[in-house]
Amino acid sequence: MNARLPLTGVLRLGRPSDIWFKPALSVVVAVAPPNLILLALGRLDLAMYTMAGSLCALYAHSRPYAARARALAWVLLGMVTGLGVALVAASLTGSAVVLVTVGALLAAVQKTLCDATRIGPPGHVILTFISSAALFAPQTLAQVPGHVALALAAGAWAWLICMAPGLLRPHGPERRATAHALLAAAAYVESEARRTAESRNAHAGMESQSAHAGRTEASQGAHTDLTPESRTAHTAVQAAWHTLLSRGARSETRRALERLVVRAEIALAAPADTDLARLRAWARALRGNGPVPRTPYDDELLGVDVELALPAHPWWRALGPLAPIAVRTALGCALAGYASLALGVGRPYWALVTAASLYQANITLTWSRGVQRVVGNLVGVLVFAAVVPLAHLGPAALVLCCLAFNFGAEALIARNYWLGSICVTPMALLITEFAGYQEPGRLITERLVDTLVGALVGFLAAVAVTNRRAGDRVERALAAVEEARERTARLLAEPRPAPGALEHAQRALAAALVDLRAGVEAASGEWWQRALPQERVVHAERNGHRTLAATVRHHRAEGAGA
Repeated sequence: MNARLPLTGVLRLGRPSDIWFKPALSVVVAVAPPNLILLALGRLDLAMYTMAGSLCALYAHSRPYAARARALAWVLLGMVTGLGVALVAASLTGSAVVLVTVGALLAAVQKTLCDATRIGPPGHVILTFISSAALFAPQTLAQVPGHVALALAAGAWAWLICMAPGLLRPHGPERRATAHALLAAAAYVESEARRTAESRNAHAGMESQSAHAGRTEASQGAHTDLTPESRTAHTAVQAAWHTLLSRGARSETRRALERLVVRAEIALAAPADTDLARLRAWARALRGNGPVPRTPYDDELLGVDVELALPAHPWWRALGPLAPIAVRTALGCALAGYASLALGVGRPYWALVTAASLYQANITLTWSRGVQRVVGNLVGVLVFAAVVPLAHLGPAALVLCCLAFNFGAEALIARNYWLGSICVTPMALLITEFAGYQEPGRLITERLVDTLVGALVGFLAAVAVTNRRAGDRVERALAAVEEARERTARLLAEPRPAPGALEHAQRALAAALVDLRAGVEAASGEWWQRALPQERVVHAERNGHRTLAATVRHHRAEGAGA
């Protein structure tokens, strides 16, 4: 199967993230003190090393604080490890070919680990940017420990910055995820009500019996139609459970939030019986630090207790399916760097990082990211050309310009990658001047060449390395959905299932359905992929959603009987 390579919609702006300002402010506060201290000491040439640690502040803002603390620690460890390897390589060899090869291998490892652990945006790109730039920084072996120590110190400061909001709003991430799930469920309920009304109007002229059958099918089967609103809502609910089911102490606030997510699940399974206004009122109540709305029936959380008692799935199980993406990254980054060297560009790591930034879940998304990267960088160099006279007024102006672009990049990138790149590009160009001012025309020319080379060569490498495992993932996801549905159906047939067993099976089935949809969308955009079993997918999804609805009816019957 051939993937379609779209142009329309690639540059369309989306809605900003609910917390777009948090990573934007965090990175500014994390970067500013180290840079200002170095400015005062007259050692801005060391800013690249402190920024390695400071940029860790971009990660894990959607995670609960206990999980965020662990995730940020791992990000910092990955950052300084990549930086240390790059600095050691730079101190041992001056061969640009060897350094590009090391950078490509590091990029592949960083991409694979970030995807396997699902660390989230900005993913491996920041790690690769730092390690690739460090490969071409003048270095001696004796300097490496001190430079790594600077990154660790700045990273510790970034960790504190990211954890500080927890003192004022300790359950902020969980509350936001729950509110998002409730609002997504409300949007789905509203769309189903509209579809049911349209169906009723369409059947108004039919015979009474046929009209009645049509209305019955519309009301009973609404939850089985896989509309965009349905997919968005199911994904939001699963994201909320992912947040709430992170390991750690379960406070009463967390249990109350879990009950609200259960309400969102019920709305997805039985939209016709859902109070739309109540869902939205609950979501509004989760803003700030006010009390969490209370819902009855603690028994609904027995499945959560069962799920938390199970051992967590190790992240390294995801490494195997990511092998084609790792090969694409290594090959594309290496070839992009070699091509840049062949063209005589002095900073081949720009081409390497451009290639590394392209690789997404499939060819179609990789193509889209390539278009966004090129457009953003082209506009970004124009912004650099306009700003560089101001930045050259002095070191303080240079630092302030970089801080402004740091904020702008994180504030805009959630709207679309190309929009954020407009700020990332001049920021990266200005960072090269921390060690000394450089001729702007040469910087702009080299950046343009490396952008085009990296995007073109990186995409060709993605086309050359086929990902046949995307289809295998769909087959595994289909099997998981069918197994989860059969297990849930067996429990429904039992007169008295074990406490929490049905709730856990319901949640496992919902997660399997979300994973199946993600697998299908990834495989559908892949290059030279075998035909997908579309009929089996539709059948599995419809039966799975019907079974989910049956569990809701079962819970309600039990509640009425009690």
